Amino acid sequence: MKLPPDIQFHEDIHLLVYRPRGLLNEASVNKIIRVIGELEATLKEPFNRFSDTLGHDDVELNFRYVIHVSLYRRLTYVNWPPIKSAILATNSTIIHYAKLHALLTQGSAINVRIFQDREEAAQWLNAPIALLTPDAAETS
Repeated sequence: MKLPPDIQFHEDIHLLVYRPRGLLNEASVNKIIRVIGELEATLKEPFNRFSDTLGHDDVELNFRYVIHVSLYRRLTYVNWPPIKSAILATNSTIIHYAKLHALLTQGSAINVRIFQDREEAAQWLNAPIALLTPDAAETS
């Protein structure tokens, strides 16, 4: 499966890394949900997720959409093994939406945590920090 340039999958440690840029909106969320669904269907094995939202410069979402997406993910992940989904965020609006997502997936196999420190996220995911850190070329 060919992944978009802002998504990497590290098969050896079962980790999806998502580093979007620009506007956080329904289209960007739909894209990552589609990729996650395709990977789940193809791999048939659980994998953790890391979303680095620090590249977003604006947010155009609403609570209704976030509720819809969270419940959709919760329902489509029934009967799967537990996974971790780490969200790196410092933007207060993104943090609010991420907290809502975490609340709505609570009690399911999707364990969502929000981090403001990349190293803490790496420790929680048991992943090398280098895999969660964007290359210098990506950030310039």
